[in-house]
Amino acid sequence: MSGIAVVTDSTSDIPKGLAKQYGISVVPLSVIHEGVVYRDGIDITPEQFYPMLEKADSLPTSSQPSPSQFMDVFKPLIESGKQVLSFHLSRALSSTVDSARLAAQQLAPDRIHVVDTCSISYGIAVQAIEAARLAMEGRAVPAILERIDRLKNRSDVLFSLNALDYLHKGGRIGKVSSLVGNLLNIKPIVHVQDGVYVPIGKVRSMKQAVTGMVDFLANKFGADKVRVGVGHGQAIDFAKMILEQAVSRLNVVEEPVLFDVGPVIGVHTGPGTVGISVHSVTY
Repeated sequence: MSGIAVVTDSTSDIPKGLAKQYGISVVPLSVIHEGVVYRDGIDITPEQFYPMLEKADSLPTSSQPSPSQFMDVFKPLIESGKQVLSFHLSRALSSTVDSARLAAQQLAPDRIHVVDTCSISYGIAVQAIEAARLAMEGRAVPAILERIDRLKNRSDVLFSLNALDYLHKGGRIGKVSSLVGNLLNIKPIVHVQDGVYVPIGKVRSMKQAVTGMVDFLANKFGADKVRVGVGHGQAIDFAKMILEQAVSRLNVVEEPVLFDVGPVIGVHTGPGTVGISVHSVTY
């Protein structure tokens, strides 16, 4: 058994089966709607959230875990003698990583290593899963952290939105703000770069967005062996479309992961979102 435990947060959108397989603990963020606090993935699921979002008179908000919530997860791991690697949503988008770092400093700063993944959704999960794999192989913490730094440079997350309204109203628009003046009928292709949203294209249909995302990734990764994860917020048909194109045009070596974009990410991306995470097997 590895002496290293891996932790992430619910914005990683890691499927429960994979979290269990790799022994990864997931700390939930929260969605607040009409005064009620819902823990992401615990009190509310994507299947419950998106219909609620579409009917909402006012946009729900999201909240990061407190340091004490992180301590509740970290403490038993530390007491069991483990070191902890904790992977979280980009600091440019959320203070989640700051809460985790405060908890680590108070509890065991020499044994809890908090990583700003500079990513979102399954891009976070990719780093957490790879760290767990390396730990299972017997790698030490410094070696794992060095490998994860290299993995970041051979990973990418792209997504497109059915509407920009949610990203704009939620205050997470980033450099995509350049498209806000033309909200109607625009489907942006968004790339996560250095932890922020950067638009790399805009099209008039989600079919075009799907093709545009795969074009970008095929150009970047070429013949490299890659692993793929595809996520969606009530857009299963487009998720299947991008999955089919990715498998056809990329050198995918394992069964791709299909996942739901969870409520906290969904607050900002809205229904109809589809995205893809790709990373090289060799890095």
